Amino acid sequence: MSTAQRVIKNTGFLHAKIGISLFITLYTTRLIFASLGASDFGIFNIVGGAIAMLGFLNVAMASASQRFMSYAEGEGHQEKQKQIFNISIVLHFSIAVTVGIALMLAGVFFFNGILNIPADRTYAAKIVYASLIVSTMFSVMSVPYSATLSAHENMLYYSVVGVIESVLKLAVAFAVVYTASDRLIVYGILMAVIPIIMLTVMLVYCHRRYAECTLHPRRYWNRTLVKEMTSFAGWNLAGSLGSVVGNHGNGIVLNSFFGTMLNAALGVANQLSGMLMALSGSMLKALNPVIVKMEGAKDRRRMIEYSFTGCKLSYLLFAVFCLPCIVETPFVLKIWLKDYPEWTVLFVRYQIVKTLLEQTAIVLNTSINATGKIKEVNIANLVLNLLPMLALYVAFSCGATPRWYYPIVIFIMVVLTVGFRLYFCRKYCDMSIRYYMRHILFPLVAGSVVIVGVGLTVRGLMPESFLRLAICCVVMTIVFFGASFFILNKSERQIVTNFVQKIKSKVSR
Repeated sequence: MSTAQRVIKNTGFLHAKIGISLFITLYTTRLIFASLGASDFGIFNIVGGAIAMLGFLNVAMASASQRFMSYAEGEGHQEKQKQIFNISIVLHFSIAVTVGIALMLAGVFFFNGILNIPADRTYAAKIVYASLIVSTMFSVMSVPYSATLSAHENMLYYSVVGVIESVLKLAVAFAVVYTASDRLIVYGILMAVIPIIMLTVMLVYCHRRYAECTLHPRRYWNRTLVKEMTSFAGWNLAGSLGSVVGNHGNGIVLNSFFGTMLNAALGVANQLSGMLMALSGSMLKALNPVIVKMEGAKDRRRMIEYSFTGCKLSYLLFAVFCLPCIVETPFVLKIWLKDYPEWTVLFVRYQIVKTLLEQTAIVLNTSINATGKIKEVNIANLVLNLLPMLALYVAFSCGATPRWYYPIVIFIMVVLTVGFRLYFCRKYCDMSIRYYMRHILFPLVAGSVVIVGVGLTVRGLMPESFLRLAICCVVMTIVFFGASFFILNKSERQIVTNFVQKIKSKVSR
């Protein structure tokens, strides 16, 4: 099976998982929002966000482990894969314990002057925080197994695990709806149990399926490899820590000036954007190990080629769903949540634009990681992700409204970050910035402006209704595919054509 076919097959598995999970998540969020109410939903997002932000750390640590596993597989070195797995287990167990202790200490400061939470809900917020500390530790320990599945490109099982997780979250939502106890506390505790179940499921499967998943840390201890992995993971963690602290810190600054209702609006925007991004993220999950293996096989030209293709496809897979959502945000929110906090419409639109811009260079980070030269880029990430907190604090202190939250965040955390990423790709991967700007960034942005303009025209001609939403989606999708034909080059169009033909052949059977 060719590389392109492998990516297409794995993307198909992941899209099936995303389709199921997306439907479940939309319904789950509606149940939880209705059950908790806007205030408690905002509390969970600000308190749970202090823990949930570590999902970014898990991604960072998983990318570090996956990079070494995929690189070793590209070299064809099975013994080295066993060493990497055992070292990864030890490192992540140590990180889990350290993170748990750090979060317990941080809780003292969170609940004594930092978080703006109503006094009668402080006890419930503390229970949620404590429960999620436990779940975070288990999430960290699951990283080596998630990285193993990705390195082997086993997206079928990965998709099955994702669907199981979504079903468990739906079960939690029903439990919250019908419980007679404090719903926020019940929700926090039950959500904390899910990572424990997921770790168990992945652990049993990986140890039965893959030869390198053998726990013998002493036998496979390699000091040189430990030093190399620790250095890589450390710098990767530093850059991602900046992203984590920056994103959550921005929410805390917003909370301290405007209260939990603004965090509820921010939480809705992040959830909707996250669900839409999962569709493009599935392609990245399938493509990232391929890029690293190409670097391991010393095929730099194809690595860059697949990185550029990944940027385009990631953007387009996200844009096809989110551009109609930008145009019809109020009606979509009305269908989804019925009632929603003030500022939600604006926040959702800004969050989608932010995520769209991030997609234009998202795969380039994998290219830099594949080379192993990540020190400078992560120092830049750390600074750029922490800077918005200071800028937001100054802006809000000077009387700025919540309207300025996203423009400040987008300029610093997206525009400047993408600029630095391009610089480091040219420095370490011999990538042409001129080619990127001319053939990727400008066509994607220009195409999106045209598509949104068409959608706004349709919206202005009809009253708000399901019919207008349907017509808007259809018209924008037709224009989208027309624009995509010019954005993609010949080989990229062939990849998409092969994918569509494969789906048709399976449906016809």
